[in-house]
Amino acid sequence: MELINAPSLTNCSLLHMGEEIRQLVEGGADWFHVDIMDGHYVPNLCFPVPFIRELKCAYPEIPVDVHLMVTNPADYVESLAFSGADYISFHIDATSFSRRILTQIRKSGKKAGAVLNPSQPVAMLEPLVNFLDYAVLMTVEPGFAGQQFLPDSIERLRELIKLRDRRTGHFLISIDGGVDTPHAIECARLGAEIYITGNFTVFKQSVNLKEACVQFKKVLYSALKE
Repeated sequence: MELINAPSLTNCSLLHMGEEIRQLVEGGADWFHVDIMDGHYVPNLCFPVPFIRELKCAYPEIPVDVHLMVTNPADYVESLAFSGADYISFHIDATSFSRRILTQIRKSGKKAGAVLNPSQPVAMLEPLVNFLDYAVLMTVEPGFAGQQFLPDSIERLRELIKLRDRRTGHFLISIDGGVDTPHAIECARLGAEIYITGNFTVFKQSVNLKEACVQFKKVLYSALKE
């Protein structure tokens, strides 16, 4: 099983972002994770759409995973596709037309994802299984970096994997929020593939970003062999 380290660029220092992104790349980061917030769906603002274009121009070989925390996700799909986003996910409670938006994302040539908040039952994703390329399990409440991994998230992941197996879905599972190494190991052993890494794994560690990325993947793969 391939494990994907997708550092959340929200955790970068704005004054040193270029250098920090370079270190992430040198450390083997598999994807870039970019949050777009509108100040309405969540009480925060983060990253404008043109940032995606700059990121892809600088590092065209690295997939960009865009997480929309906005009230009208359909309005962003066309501009994100044009800007070079590779993966686009949105919160299913931000729209009454999740299938329509997932189809819109796929028709634009991008991978489509649905995001499930901690307060939403996993069963809400069942009608969307055949429209998903990946499902994002929020393991904190959305909107702010630095929160602790919610303890019931492991059981919710088990439910999501059972849903995927029962419906023979082929979507990937992304773990987003408060990801630390012990919980990442547990999630990897259960079958999650994508890890949105932040301050508990890659950023603000005792080593630099490059080494932190290397260590994170090494620890995960080693744990899978045990």
